[in-house]
Amino acid sequence: MERELITRQETTFIKDGAPYHYIGTNMWYASILGSTGEGGNRERLCKELDHLKSIGVTNLRILTGPDAGSLLANPAKPYLQSAPGVLNDTILEGLDFVIAELDKRGMDAVIYLNNAWDWSGGYGFYLKECGYGDSPNTNEPGGYSSYVDYCANFSREPKAIGMYYNYIKAIVSRKNSITGRQYKDEPAIMAWQLCNEPRPFAKENKAAFAEWISEAAALIKEIDPNHLVSTGSEGYIGCEVDMELCEKIHADKNIDYLTIHIWPVNWGWAPRSNPDSGIENACIESGKYIAEHIELAKKLKKPLVIEEFGYSRKENISGTDIPTDSRDIFYRYIFEQVKQSACQNNPIAGCNFWGWGGSGRPRDLVWQSGDDYLSDPPHEPQGWYSVFDSDTTTIDIIKEYSKAITGK
Repeated sequence: MERELITRQETTFIKDGAPYHYIGTNMWYASILGSTGEGGNRERLCKELDHLKSIGVTNLRILTGPDAGSLLANPAKPYLQSAPGVLNDTILEGLDFVIAELDKRGMDAVIYLNNAWDWSGGYGFYLKECGYGDSPNTNEPGGYSSYVDYCANFSREPKAIGMYYNYIKAIVSRKNSITGRQYKDEPAIMAWQLCNEPRPFAKENKAAFAEWISEAAALIKEIDPNHLVSTGSEGYIGCEVDMELCEKIHADKNIDYLTIHIWPVNWGWAPRSNPDSGIENACIESGKYIAEHIELAKKLKKPLVIEEFGYSRKENISGTDIPTDSRDIFYRYIFEQVKQSACQNNPIAGCNFWGWGGSGRPRDLVWQSGDDYLSDPPHEPQGWYSVFDSDTTTIDIIKEYSKAITGK
């Protein structure tokens, strides 16, 4: 039987005629893995999808593919977009393959089309093409502030925005080479997403940022009126800590649901040197952040998805054999919010943990071409936030809550 496209009725997603609540994951590298070129491994991709479905994870948040990035960032490779409008057909066919395989399994994808961070090119790709040079190295003293100043140019640079809109047109209007369907008719696509963690990066950019969000969402809906559209926002922390701006971009008529991300260590809710000691406060602060956005979702009458959240391993050490006690506590806390929402008809519709490393294994802390793809982007220590297939305690919690949330 042909699957129906996912829709929403006020604060509830509807899938095949029934309310849809879920536990999902982030797997940014899926289109590369699904390709037949550099980095491709379709056998692994299919095994990962089968494993995820077996533990109740049926929603994947993925990147269309990396843009050419600054070498200072150790960007993800191979590139989908090496120059404006120059697209790698092999990776696009990899995305086609991912969508087709998700459809076979009754699974869904949220596909983001850009990135505020330079590990996949993102803002930096477009700015470099406009003459702003390589993105600053955030690892150098003062590097993050320089990066923020650099990226603040994106939403106010018409040429960069124009290139991005052309990219949207090319991707969203695509016909799947495997299923033969236009992307706008693919039931395995749950939503298009404007960007991963879009930010204005300057208080004076708020108006231009909101205008860009609105224009991009309208463009996607013009090409594909069938699918949901979301921002990819972290919530008000990604809006210059301004709830009014967060409300404005999510109130847009072409934005179908709200998103938030939660990173307790990055946001100072737990000490980086010893995250285990801060797990209680991390849960308390996360609860406050979720509650504030629940109220906004109720006001806007739209669903809310906690689409990124993570917690590092013991003592903030990366690797496959490092204990995950605090991460398990944190995951259980987030999953409980989704479970309670499903039971009480609150706006939280689902969550996507960051992220799935599966059968991949880190060769070293620094990613190089040829290494396994993990949920940890190349610029981060490999194995830092990844959930591996050997993380049995974490996987048991995922299975427990997926069954509780979905009843399956």
